[in-house]
Amino acid sequence: MITKTRSPSRAAAAEAPAPLEAHLGFWLRFVSNHVSSRFQQLVLAEGVTVTEWVALRTLWARTETRHADLIEALGMTKGAASKVVTRLEEKGLAQRQFSEGNARDQALTLTRAGRALVPRLAALADANDEHFFGHLGAAERQALRAAMQALVQHHGLKDVPTD
Repeated sequence: MITKTRSPSRAAAAEAPAPLEAHLGFWLRFVSNHVSSRFQQLVLAEGVTVTEWVALRTLWARTETRHADLIEALGMTKGAASKVVTRLEEKGLAQRQFSEGNARDQALTLTRAGRALVPRLAALADANDEHFFGHLGAAERQALRAAMQALVQHHGLKDVPTD
């Protein structure tokens, strides 16, 4: 039995989907993948992952950080964040300090080696930003940052720091 396939109607043909490159999300993902990939290579050469960098930078900002604060900064589950902290401990970059009588209440701090590494990693982050965004003027960079922060805030993805 031969069945006849229908050709698309004229209305459906006239409503062809927009090209991939017409979508902002395509360009955000495309640029993000390249920015992230290059940065990943830079920090891996220093012996850490991008996730570990985020954890180190979060710990750098405070004298001591509660485990819950780090979980929020990393956007991970408690178990996944705990594995990151364990890797940082194994590398001698961070340490947990448990409260007396409550092993669940722990503060996280950087070791001397961790405090020494963060400025080097921050310089790599700055260099990566310069590599990708250095051709933009200061106003364009600020507008791009503000647009990204506005999207994050609008969608409730994370508290946006206001500096």
